Amino acid sequence: MNKLAHDLLDLLEISLGVDGHNHNYYRKLYDDAVSIVRCNHYPQCDKPDLTFGVGPHCDPTTLTILYQDLVGGLEVFVDNKWKSVQPYREALVINIGDTFTALSNGKYKSCLHRVSVNSLSRRLSLVFFLCPKGDRELKAPQELVEKDGKKEYPDFTWGEFLQFTQKNHRADENTLQLFTKWLPTSKNRNA
Repeated sequence: MNKLAHDLLDLLEISLGVDGHNHNYYRKLYDDAVSIVRCNHYPQCDKPDLTFGVGPHCDPTTLTILYQDLVGGLEVFVDNKWKSVQPYREALVINIGDTFTALSNGKYKSCLHRVSVNSLSRRLSLVFFLCPKGDRELKAPQELVEKDGKKEYPDFTWGEFLQFTQKNHRADENTLQLFTKWLPTSKNRNA
């Protein structure tokens, strides 16, 4: 999974046009990645309309690579409505996380999603979250910032962002913006 994640980072870098002196910029950030693998079990539920397997959120990580069984249940928020992601036996679902939104200077957006449960069958999924080392400084490539004419997000470490999502704010579609406002105040408190 780590190799696939690095290959995806290479493709994202090409799509952003970051190919000058910053070639392999994203790959280098994740050479010593500390990623997470999680197996999720969602039991069948007698009243699926009253609960979620996982409520609406955006992943704070960089990339999420998901293998889901054929039961289904993953939903993404698109065009102001929830849409089911049809599972396919030999396919993976790739989500951009908030960290890559910052690393792409806002060009790529994290995906608001949730998981529903059903009354007929349990659901299983295997998830790989690509995360940088906790002390790694994260920032969009200078070449990209210069092209855009503006830096959209401050420099931060994965440890700072993880702390924010674990202690201060549940990961949702506003997490990155709220973190951007919180970060300077947290640094002032630690100074």
